[in-house]
Amino acid sequence: MLSTIAIESIKRRKTTALLTLLSITISISLLLCVDIVRSQVKTSFTRTVSGVDLIVGAPSGQLNLLLSSVFNIGTPTKGIDYKSVASLKSNKQVSWLIPLSLGDTHRGFRVIGTTNRFFEHFKYGDKQALALTEGRVFEQPLSTVVGADIADSLGYTVGDKIVVSHGLGSVSFNNHDDHPFIISGILEKTGTPVDKAVYVTLQGLEKAHSGPKSAHTSRLRKKTAFLNGHSTNEHEHEHEEPTQDNYDSDAFTPESVSVVMLGLKNRAAALQLQYQINQSKKEPLMAILPGMALAELWQIMGNVEALLLGLSGLIVICALIGLATMLLATMRERYQEIAVLRTIGAGPFTLLLLIQLEAMLLTIVSAALSIAQVAVLMSMFKPWLSSTYGLFLSSPLFSQSSVIIVLLILGCTYLVSLFPAIAAYKRGLHAGLNSN
Repeated sequence: MLSTIAIESIKRRKTTALLTLLSITISISLLLCVDIVRSQVKTSFTRTVSGVDLIVGAPSGQLNLLLSSVFNIGTPTKGIDYKSVASLKSNKQVSWLIPLSLGDTHRGFRVIGTTNRFFEHFKYGDKQALALTEGRVFEQPLSTVVGADIADSLGYTVGDKIVVSHGLGSVSFNNHDDHPFIISGILEKTGTPVDKAVYVTLQGLEKAHSGPKSAHTSRLRKKTAFLNGHSTNEHEHEHEEPTQDNYDSDAFTPESVSVVMLGLKNRAAALQLQYQINQSKKEPLMAILPGMALAELWQIMGNVEALLLGLSGLIVICALIGLATMLLATMRERYQEIAVLRTIGAGPFTLLLLIQLEAMLLTIVSAALSIAQVAVLMSMFKPWLSSTYGLFLSSPLFSQSSVIIVLLILGCTYLVSLFPAIAAYKRGLHAGLNSN
């Protein structure tokens, strides 16, 4: 009966009740969205690179190696000899290996030398593989595959030629103009640093660094062939570039690379192999576990996470204070209602419970609407969030923290509603004394 009275009382003040319901719904939705995004961003961040068990480079610190190899931030470490790379490749525990050569740029974007194994084994998010919107992977030594953001911002399409520059500055005076790369493919948008990188072959990158010497070397080879009695055409056939049909990016072995990404046959062996690599005496090497390094990096941003959650909590508290203000403002209008209730036998404590019940009903309805609204919005924007911001929403959407937030809001509603409830209690006492 008390619930029926509370619902009818809310209906009589439906305009103010709807406005209050709207403000609480928006504030709870905002808080739930921040909580979901906070937890999902943390999960997505730690999945910026997935499927890679170890990252190996020269000793330079865990975070520096992670930032330079995964996020393309900072100065890359010095190179590691390819003999060490070959040794890792032959290790029985290693399933696949991706070499990366860093240190060049294209119009401010990082250039990464690698092989076709990168597009085959590198994964992000929930172990999602890289895909191409158009074109193909490396087809010849001077092929390049560009990220989605680069293609969009610079207007590149398959077949366009680009020139890489030495160094990491946004402006470089050392451009490798003699060896332009031809775009063979454009990657789909991933919302990760992959979108802002240019991928070239290790062979092409070494050619670009050789500069004009390559043309001079070619002339010397032709002259030597002529003096030795070979025709120029025969010599050119012996040293012709691999074609689209026979090109194998893994066949080329550079002198050194910057970083190596490893995939293991058994992930349980990662710690053991990490220890072995870090204790290597042939060449100083450093192996890191990407997941642990990403978790360490996330801890640095923990204060921002807490700040966002705190601001959203303040918004909810303001909305609940607005609820209490609305109930207090209606006390004068409800004087006759309170007098009637007292006449039919309702005590002051009953009036106190009635006001609190009204407040709790409004908050419960607002929480239910907020949960439904957030669930619908997240499902609608899930593809957009993953492609634009790299935010991969995983189930369950509402975690234990979301339940705790709703319970805390209900508890705060109970406390805030005490002020108008006590006012109703006093009016009930006053009405009872007047009737006596």
